[in-house]
Amino acid sequence: MSSYLSASKWGRALLVAAAVAAPAIVGAQTPAPGAKIGLQDAISLALRQSVQVRQSENAVASSSATVESKQSAFLPTLSLNTSTARSVGRSGSGSLSGGSSTAQSLSTGVSSQFVVFDGLRNVNELRAAKLDVSASSNDLTRARQTAVFTVATNYLTLSTAEGQLAVQKQNLAAQEAQERQLQVQVKAGARSISDLYQQQATTASARAGVVAAEQAVELARIALIQTLQLDPRESYDFVSPNVADASSIPHYDLDSLLTRAFTARSDLAAEQTRVDAAAVSTRAAGSTRLPTVSLTTNYNASYNSALANALGNQLDQSRGGSVSIGVSFPLFDRGATSVAVQQAKIQQDNARLQLADEKQSVALDVRRAYLALETSRQQLAVALAQQKAADLAVSTTQARYQVGTSSLLELTQARASQLQAATAVVSARNALAFQNALMPYYTGELDPARALLAT
Repeated sequence: MSSYLSASKWGRALLVAAAVAAPAIVGAQTPAPGAKIGLQDAISLALRQSVQVRQSENAVASSSATVESKQSAFLPTLSLNTSTARSVGRSGSGSLSGGSSTAQSLSTGVSSQFVVFDGLRNVNELRAAKLDVSASSNDLTRARQTAVFTVATNYLTLSTAEGQLAVQKQNLAAQEAQERQLQVQVKAGARSISDLYQQQATTASARAGVVAAEQAVELARIALIQTLQLDPRESYDFVSPNVADASSIPHYDLDSLLTRAFTARSDLAAEQTRVDAAAVSTRAAGSTRLPTVSLTTNYNASYNSALANALGNQLDQSRGGSVSIGVSFPLFDRGATSVAVQQAKIQQDNARLQLADEKQSVALDVRRAYLALETSRQQLAVALAQQKAADLAVSTTQARYQVGTSSLLELTQARASQLQAATAVVSARNALAFQNALMPYYTGELDPARALLAT
């Protein structure tokens, strides 16, 4: 029985489908019910719909806003200050019946303050914020790669289920043909009725196999609907990629894969950046031990209605300004700086631990992927050998059964072995192609710019 998906087909198609760049999804639209959805279409939609991708994009935007806030700390403050007052008093001296007097006063001015030096706290906080943006961007890259990986996994499951369904249908067709032939032979008296009953049971089992395979296909489609956030009430036509043949799947070197992963994995880079940011934050926390130098300027004018001069003249005559430089030396802050530095060092140590754990996880991911690839390669070789032997066994047993030197039970067992071998070939071939095509996901090199679609 033939397999419906070659390793080269998946290998080329999944590399093309690794669209991790946001521009690929700018014009993505939600497909209409019943629309054909190819692998690349599904990935574009997933990159737009994925909750993890959108949350990562929000994290990048939030980190960028923090950078803008830290940059603003280098700018001077500017404020307009205005105050007014009304004073009431008695006029005349020594007279209880003297009249009262009121006066209006107005004071207005502009002031500005600029921090000249604060122990490099603002500099370090800005550096830490920029490192945070870099870490969030790396997280976003990995989130997009994971969205590609998830969609490709779903398509692999669907393609495998469709291949298994095709095998089951071929098996059912063979069993039905055998049943029709037996019916003719029983009527002619060449076969016993028990053979027909046995074959009918085998045919019914084959129909059950088709039903189970159809259910697996539908479940795979449901998984894709969930991944792509499509309307669960509608039906969609998910189309497996159709590309030209590619070269045979190469053999990888585990040490080389690990080296590439340690260099290219964006999630590992994100954790390293967070370690750097924690170190900078530690320096920022200790900067309060240094003196702070600030420059303050102000310019103001005042008016009082009790004076004879007009408003404009008073404001002109009373105007004035000042420039001052202030230096603050921290002597005792009740241990606040020591506590802040201690907490920052703890965060830095936690970041190092997280980096070490992430590096271990990356290495194990790559090793598992390498093992799965080599295992699939061996399983495919075994399955192909089994399929070849099973095909020969069926043809031989079928010929012997026709001449009466073999029983129906032997033929049924031979067909069962053939069915098992064919399904094993489909699973192993798809698994091998999938592991090969998405090896760049495990090494962190998933990049559509180097993949070309074969038509």
